[in-house]
Amino acid sequence: MTDRFTGTDRYVATDDLTLAVNAAITLERPLLIKGEPGTGKSMLAVEVARALGKPLIEWHIKSTTKAQQGLYEYDAVARLRDSQLGDARVHDIGNYIVKGKLWQAFEADDTPVLLIDEVDKADIEFPNDLLLELDRMEFHVYETQQTVRAQRRPIVIITSNNEKDLPDAFLRR
Repeated sequence: MTDRFTGTDRYVATDDLTLAVNAAITLERPLLIKGEPGTGKSMLAVEVARALGKPLIEWHIKSTTKAQQGLYEYDAVARLRDSQLGDARVHDIGNYIVKGKLWQAFEADDTPVLLIDEVDKADIEFPNDLLLELDRMEFHVYETQQTVRAQRRPIVIITSNNEKDLPDAFLRR
C-alpha cells in the first residue's frame, strides 16, 4: 500500500490523471472529474481506494438529492410513531438521526475515498451547499447540538457528466 496512485491492473491512468489524483491527495482538496457517461470516472474512485488500501464510500447523486442528505437526516416521522407507541427510544433524539455519506467519511477510522458521483444531476444549488462542509470538514447537527468534525480529510472524488454547468464558486474550489 502506498499514498501515491499510479493506476492499477484494472485501470490504466494517463500521466495527467495520475498527477491530478496525487495532487488532490497531497493538497487534501476534492478532485472534480468531468466527462461523458461511461468513461470510467466513477471507476477511478473505486480503483484509487483499491490501490491505496482505503475504504470507499459512494454517494450516488440523483435529481432529487439534497446536500443535507450527505450530512444527515432527521426522521421525525419515526420519532412521532415511537412516541405514540410509548417507545422509550423517543427520549433520545439521536436515535432518529440517520448519518449521511459525508458524516460516515468524517468518522471513518482510516482515511476513506469519498465518491460524490454525478454531482451535476442534482439541482444547481447542490454543489454550492456542499462547499462549506468540504472546505471546513465539519458541520453542525442542530437537533443534537453537536459538531461533527472529520477525524482526517477524506480523499474526495467528484464526478460530473457535463449535463449541467456547475457553479463558478464550486469550480474555483
